[in-house]
Amino acid sequence: MTLTHRSAARSFVHRLSHIDPLTGENGSSNPYIRAASDRISVTDDTDIDTDAIPAEGSLADGMRIIAELVRTLPRKPGVYRMIAADGEVLYVGKARSLRSRVAAYTQPTRLATRLMRMVSATRTMEFAVTGSEAEALLLENNLIKRFHPRFNVLLRDDKSFPYIVIRRDTEWPQLAKHRGTREPDNEYFGPFASATAVNRTLYALQRAFPLRSCSDAVFSTRTRPCLQFQIKRCTAPCVGRIDRAEYGAIVDEVRGFLGGRNREVQQALSQRMELASTGLEFERAAVLRDRIRALAHIQSHQSISLHSIDEADIFAAHAEGGQVCVQVFFLRAGQNLGNRAYFPAHTRDLDEPAVLSAFIGQFYEARPAPRLILTSHDVAEADLLESALAMTAGHKVEIRHPRRGEQKDALDQAVSNAREALARRMAERGTQRQLLEGTARVLGLDGPPERIEIYDNSHIQGSAPIGAMVVAGPEGFVKNSYRKFNIKTEGAAGDDFAMMREVLSRRFGRALREDPERTEEHWPDLVLIDGGQGQLEAARGVLTELGLEDIAIAGIAKGPDRDAGRERFFVPGRPPFSLEPRDPVLYFLQRLRDEAHRFAIGTHRARRAADITRSALDEVPGIGAGRKRALLHHFGSARAVAMATLEDIKAVDGISDALARKIHAHFRGGG
Repeated sequence: MTLTHRSAARSFVHRLSHIDPLTGENGSSNPYIRAASDRISVTDDTDIDTDAIPAEGSLADGMRIIAELVRTLPRKPGVYRMIAADGEVLYVGKARSLRSRVAAYTQPTRLATRLMRMVSATRTMEFAVTGSEAEALLLENNLIKRFHPRFNVLLRDDKSFPYIVIRRDTEWPQLAKHRGTREPDNEYFGPFASATAVNRTLYALQRAFPLRSCSDAVFSTRTRPCLQFQIKRCTAPCVGRIDRAEYGAIVDEVRGFLGGRNREVQQALSQRMELASTGLEFERAAVLRDRIRALAHIQSHQSISLHSIDEADIFAAHAEGGQVCVQVFFLRAGQNLGNRAYFPAHTRDLDEPAVLSAFIGQFYEARPAPRLILTSHDVAEADLLESALAMTAGHKVEIRHPRRGEQKDALDQAVSNAREALARRMAERGTQRQLLEGTARVLGLDGPPERIEIYDNSHIQGSAPIGAMVVAGPEGFVKNSYRKFNIKTEGAAGDDFAMMREVLSRRFGRALREDPERTEEHWPDLVLIDGGQGQLEAARGVLTELGLEDIAIAGIAKGPDRDAGRERFFVPGRPPFSLEPRDPVLYFLQRLRDEAHRFAIGTHRARRAADITRSALDEVPGIGAGRKRALLHHFGSARAVAMATLEDIKAVDGISDALARKIHAHFRGGG
């Protein structure tokens, strides 16, 4: 059967549009972007014999399909996608000339083994013409993030980085940690490589600059200084212990230190300390001394520091055993804000420069690049990458591979970090695989589990009940797959069996709705329950009810007197058993159980803390922070407000007669 353009118009759904290089979304009409609903792409002048195309075939089959498409491609920059018979996007690439680049896949002598396999699996292609090669590079990175093609280099860990923020959207600026969307009125400093790095810096800053760190809700209800004031880590603006001018001067010092003027700030503090000491104000001099020490503590944790560079990111790659580790260091205002190791997914035939080039493009797909990027290797198409990054960052970006001087020394140290991180990972992966094989042996599984889900509950006498799920696999704990469950079933709080049933019902019920054929990767090979026979039977009943009896399940319970090392294991169809106290598999399963317990306890405490700080006044409509504070200052507590008469409530400044009646009725069941 041959499809001409006229019959193709009836048989296929075309997407003829322009694709925005930044978003990948369809826009205005463009004749070179197309996709067929039956996985075959056609153009106005292309005849394709669909009966001759197998679902899966040889290299010759893939090359013939690509050759048919090449004939009508333009010699313009753009992006192409290679797609398998089942619709999987195999590869996303960009080209200066679409026709020339795609035609290269029809020349087998120039293809590596990886590309031969990719072409053999290709059954259709999609194309997008862009205005320039730089736009094509941006769109390529966007589509790689969207489709995760298995023949591309993939940046797998892409969570956002934390910042330190000086909040200026409040009457008294606050120093805090921040992730996510930035507010235009606030000032942000970072990014920091990890939560540990930002927490360490924030802790030292709060010792050096006593700004408030409490939430607006706590700040608005304070009637006397808190413990932070007593230990000299806050100036208690909530109760008027400092005026605005003095508080603003401390804010300026923080901004100066984080903005790179750290030496100026430290010298000013030193001068003030000497003046205080000369004037016999020894207590004030001691406070200033402690602030100087705190600032020095921040700078002492910098293993890599380039004071001659105001802003830069360092990318250092090391390859071994077919794997590549990329270490990323963040330098801002001459200070090292920490580093993070990445292990991008890629085929084994790619070297450091190729991986580094693809990695950098994806790394900055959703975040602006700094003005300078230092790399351990010469990056392929560096000029093109600079142009693309400049388009999204709004300023010039330079990619530099230094060969001498302090920048080269810093890169050598970063490469050493990458080498050590890769060695640790390879050792851990070997050990992890052995432990998974041991787990399969101990629990009678068909093979080493690729995904283990561990469940635990937490509550205090039924209050703030939480269910928690953590995930582990060959790479260790998969923290972006952790889930928490606020228990909703009436009467379930405090009943461990009922809580477990609710958690598993919600988790696997949703999974079945979203993936009834169970083709995705989020299905576990093993469900591990923190509990004994009762919890196991409750969980097993849920899986049976949902038709998921094939998922392996086991329970782990503390032994007599809850001694670690004497755990009992419960597996359906087998009597309970224990492992030898020094068995590595026992330690591994204990670690899984303890991680689930840690996550459940932490989540429960966070919810309980939120419940404790929530006032009964928060439930009254029309009560904001200002009126809430006025009521608490007048009556002393929410309980006193609830007991007050209507006339007493009307006497509070800022409370109208109508609002007073609403508050009075609310606490008497009439609201």
